[in-house]
Amino acid sequence: MLKLGIIGTGAISHHFIDAAHTSGEYQLVAVYSRKIETAEKFASHYQDVTLFDQLEDFFKHPFDVVYIASPNSLHFSQAKIALVAGKHVILEKPAVTQPKEWKDLLQTAQKNQRFIFEAARNYHEEAFATIKDFLADKHVLGADFNYAKYSSKMPELLAGNTPNVFSNRFAGGALMDLGIYPLYAAIHLFGNPTRATYQAQQLDNSIDLNGDGILSYPDYQVHIKAGKNITSNLPCEIYTTDGTLTLNTIEHIQSAVFIDHKGKELQLPIQQAPHTMTEEVATFAHMINHPDQTLYQQWLTDATDVHQVLYTMRQDAGIRFEAEK
Repeated sequence: MLKLGIIGTGAISHHFIDAAHTSGEYQLVAVYSRKIETAEKFASHYQDVTLFDQLEDFFKHPFDVVYIASPNSLHFSQAKIALVAGKHVILEKPAVTQPKEWKDLLQTAQKNQRFIFEAARNYHEEAFATIKDFLADKHVLGADFNYAKYSSKMPELLAGNTPNVFSNRFAGGALMDLGIYPLYAAIHLFGNPTRATYQAQQLDNSIDLNGDGILSYPDYQVHIKAGKNITSNLPCEIYTTDGTLTLNTIEHIQSAVFIDHKGKELQLPIQQAPHTMTEEVATFAHMINHPDQTLYQQWLTDATDVHQVLYTMRQDAGIRFEAEK
């Protein structure tokens, strides 16, 4: 069983721990927060957990893997320290804010013989393997992928404050937070696009509230929608010369239905996981315990492509983070 450390005391960390414990592959043993009181409150749900408010002491603890779910702008520095300390790293998406940071982390991981994973959960869903197999003999004509969900932090923003998720200091925004799911889906299914653009509704600090992107491929385009001040109830669609494949969503997929041009319907054998993070936590544990370098390198290649496209789209929209200024 892998001993697990946690950085980040938000709701998503509880969600991750729940999936990790359910998998039977992890045991939570350490939690870090800048304030020990915050760590105590977070860890009150668990037993036998050592708490830290000093990062250096935290990484001296003998755990195997750390899950980092701090604000986006802190991911790179914390992950690098973790890798040098000999820990495997699971970075909540987006793993980094710039492609050069991801490249640096890959080099550091290799040097220290540790694994690094980005927790883009839909990439590791079995549903996407089923969908990719189904599309193998199809001629794709394009796709519409979206993920827009009204943020619980919108009232705070509307009240005149700037939550982390809408902060340029902490590398927030709709594209970084939710747009990464459609991007991972597109790159997993169709490969790296030849061109990427993004137009957005933005705050004065340049951070996007919602936006629309286009990924260009040699013979078609994939349209991307991301939003945190709106909610989209639209399904996702993949168009082929034979018909249209409709997904109920872009992550934690429950159904995928293909309808050909004559109206004949085919339901793909999708088995939705009981927990949104079940498949990724199990996949990461299996890779650590039973390394498959070929598969692992494919993950890293796809993640590299995702972060280059994210960066390109941000530049196109004029989204700038504080550290970049």
